[in-house]
Amino acid sequence: MKVGIVGMPNAGKSSLFNALTRAGAEAANYPFTTIEPNVAVVPVEDERIDALAELLGASEIVADSIDFHDIAGLVRGAHEGEGLGNQFLANIRETDAIIHVVRAHHDDNVIHPEGRVDPLSDIDTIETELIFADLEQAERRHARVVRAARGGDKVAIAEEAWLRELVAALQAGRPARTVEPPADAPNAIRELQPLTAKPVLFVANVDEGTDEVPAAIAEHAATHAAKAVAISSRIEAELSELDDEEAAVMREELGIAESGLQRIVRGAFDLLNLNAFFTVGSGVRAQSWHLRRGLTAWHAAGQIHSDIQRGFVRAEVIGWRELIDAGGYNAARERGTLRVEGRDYVMQDGDVITVKFTP
Repeated sequence: MKVGIVGMPNAGKSSLFNALTRAGAEAANYPFTTIEPNVAVVPVEDERIDALAELLGASEIVADSIDFHDIAGLVRGAHEGEGLGNQFLANIRETDAIIHVVRAHHDDNVIHPEGRVDPLSDIDTIETELIFADLEQAERRHARVVRAARGGDKVAIAEEAWLRELVAALQAGRPARTVEPPADAPNAIRELQPLTAKPVLFVANVDEGTDEVPAAIAEHAATHAAKAVAISSRIEAELSELDDEEAAVMREELGIAESGLQRIVRGAFDLLNLNAFFTVGSGVRAQSWHLRRGLTAWHAAGQIHSDIQRGFVRAEVIGWRELIDAGGYNAARERGTLRVEGRDYVMQDGDVITVKFTP
């Protein structure tokens, strides 16, 4: 999963990135510190795979991961090349979801590019730039597709009609997610990769000691089919410099229940409707995976390896808690909690799966 971190200059993106990844991206009190998108692969911690690995004597633990892309600050006019412009908008197109960092703290020592702290205005600036960038892309794509549509190509006809509706929506200031993709042109959305169709997690960068999303940001997220969490990038950056035990003690003293990474990871997973599943055995590695909710054991097999998916015969499935309670696979078989499922079985969060397949 790839997630792009965006926002106004000095909103706290790079500080958040540092806190999440301990990657040391340059952070300074002036715009456009991030000249190239910093990318870090962050393992997704899950206590369930740790417990399963210990129970079954796994050789190692391999956690699933999220790629965080720290993208330079956008300013008003970015779609026309202002600031660092379109090169950074192109980087966002490659991500699955967007983390939109919004400044909601009042540190006078941190310069705001427009001279005031106004979260909703900052959100509007970024959203407007993304809409303008999508409009430019959609108009260019429409000019190419319309020629094929005139020639009678049915897929092109469906895509052209969708693009016309999309352009009208964008011109009216509505994001691409408000226009249903065309069923008769299934690749249209992938060809265009509209920025405003991506799910968004607003991260309110709040003052130290604050743990709530400001009401204005929460309301905006709720009315735009988005999620919102609150963190202090400054505090999280300081905590990231400590070892795990020291950080846990300081979080307890500050009244912070969980790390910024945990909040953001959970928010990102909610955005993309992902369930976790596990593969684990004695003497082999224990691994966590993620799959969109509603997908099947056959899709899970494909996550593990395409050859396993092609040769899928059946799957042995058990909930992680049931496996822990049984004390292992043999006892689970005796209890009847280890089930044999076919390719159409819909995977549940926390399932442990062993796929039987023909090479």
